Amino acid sequence: MTPKAHLLIVDDEPNTLASLSRAFRLAGYEATVCDSAARALELAKAQAFDLILSDVVMPGKDGLSLLEDLKALEIAAPVVMMSGQAHIEMAVRATRLGAVDFLEKPLSTEKLLLTVENVLRLARLEEENRQLLGRLGKHEIVWSGEAMRRVMAQIERVAASESRVCILGETGTGKELVARTLHERSPRREGAFVTLNCAAVPAELIESELFGHEKGAFTGAAGRHRGKFEQAHRGTLFLDEIGDMPLAMQAKLLRVLEGGEVERVGGDSPVAVDVRVVVATHRNLEELVRQGKFRQDLYHRIYVFPLVLPPLRERQEDIPTLVEHFSRQVAAQNGWKPMNFEPAAIEELQRYAWPGNVRELRNVVERVLLLAVNDSVDAATVRLALPATIGGSETGPPPSGTLAERVDSFERESILVELRRHDNHITNTAKALGLERSYLYKKCQQLGIDVRALRKEE
Repeated sequence: MTPKAHLLIVDDEPNTLASLSRAFRLAGYEATVCDSAARALELAKAQAFDLILSDVVMPGKDGLSLLEDLKALEIAAPVVMMSGQAHIEMAVRATRLGAVDFLEKPLSTEKLLLTVENVLRLARLEEENRQLLGRLGKHEIVWSGEAMRRVMAQIERVAASESRVCILGETGTGKELVARTLHERSPRREGAFVTLNCAAVPAELIESELFGHEKGAFTGAAGRHRGKFEQAHRGTLFLDEIGDMPLAMQAKLLRVLEGGEVERVGGDSPVAVDVRVVVATHRNLEELVRQGKFRQDLYHRIYVFPLVLPPLRERQEDIPTLVEHFSRQVAAQNGWKPMNFEPAAIEELQRYAWPGNVRELRNVVERVLLLAVNDSVDAATVRLALPATIGGSETGPPPSGTLAERVDSFERESILVELRRHDNHITNTAKALGLERSYLYKKCQQLGIDVRALRKEE
């Protein structure tokens, strides 16, 4: 719970206001109360609240009208609705209008406090995420070559439409990033962008994740849960690894795509949803259809506009631009000094096969910055950061040059590793390598390591 979070409580019953106000203040919250929607709107315009808790049925303007007004004014505080006359239509309307939860009276103090705590925690996480993404530019597609120019032209063409897009590409090529870009450049950009990785959710839970569930629908369903489709209403739902969705779930997804309605697990009435669905997979869907592992009718529903992302090994001209971007990003995230990559270091990166694609490149750049001991990154540091083998087979560039050159390269990389491990402390590095301090100085001079730039006070 966030101490002194400021809540606005709206209810026309004085006893309810008094009891809720007391409960929240005892729990460490600051609570402002009012007995009408009109007064609540005035208060919300005048000051910021962390959460608004409102009754639905009130004289004059009701709670749902208040919710509409709050959203129209773009007041960001999450709203939790409550009612003693609740029914499914009321709950559905409140959800569509933007309420984050709907509680039935009489209210359990324990459940109410838990709901408020969870809503506030989620709001904090969302705000922190927005700030972090704004600082780091995490959702920016970075490119400079012809291969990605063609992809970006396709994104621009299809983003403005309502067509379903199927993003194809190897793991790590940036399929979710492309899906987010489609959303941000579409007319739905003001709506939510919601994601679900079909391969990461157990088969028995994926229906609840997609369509939601009602309280008591199954063991552990302590309350109503809005599924991904409802969360993405008037926005975009990104279904990653659609090829791994169980067959039984594929049939239910097809019905939603055809009818535009979902039915929560344990529910007895459909909920209309307005969602653009974008899917992605690294698998061959046509082959899965032939094998009977993917429904042909669903394939034709989602495979309207295929968008193929090239692997990094086929867009090597983008590597310098990507390296510069990731280097700035990692340095900013960790408060490090930015570093330049020498031309030989870039060439070393371009010779690598990149089985993990752009995601692997980002990880290698971070590893390089951790290993680098000078103001710029050289080829030796890159070789040290690249994996030597994956699955027992060599993936990095083989050693080259004479035996003496190869020995020098190995010695230089070994010394750089120990210097980094001992925070550039010369004496401790010499001890770790079993060398005299003076000999380590001489060896560094021979290998072109500038120890004067690295030396710490000892």
